[in-house]
Amino acid sequence: MATESAPHTLFVTIERIDDKCVVLCAGDLVGSGCGYLQEKVTGLLPDHKLIVLDLGDIDFIDSLGLGTLVRLNVRCRQSGCHLQLRNVGNRIKDLLNLTNLLGIFA
Repeated sequence: MATESAPHTLFVTIERIDDKCVVLCAGDLVGSGCGYLQEKVTGLLPDHKLIVLDLGDIDFIDSLGLGTLVRLNVRCRQSGCHLQLRNVGNRIKDLLNLTNLLGIFA
């Protein structure tokens, strides 16, 4: 008999400081959490020139999460905004490096 795993969760807290916005992320960046993060960050674009994603409390990221980070980066650039990653853990940094994505967030 297969056991059900607990659903993955993502919690987002937004701190606005002038034209900069810090998005504190906690939990797992997978599945439906990816759409949630994209919705939250996209809503900030018209009013902010810098969006900082703080990933210090992200426990796990999968391919959907990676794709979300790339899409957010593209959307930010199209809006004249800069997306910056902060507090990237070693596992996520290794994953970004392995997929040659680390450089696009520098």
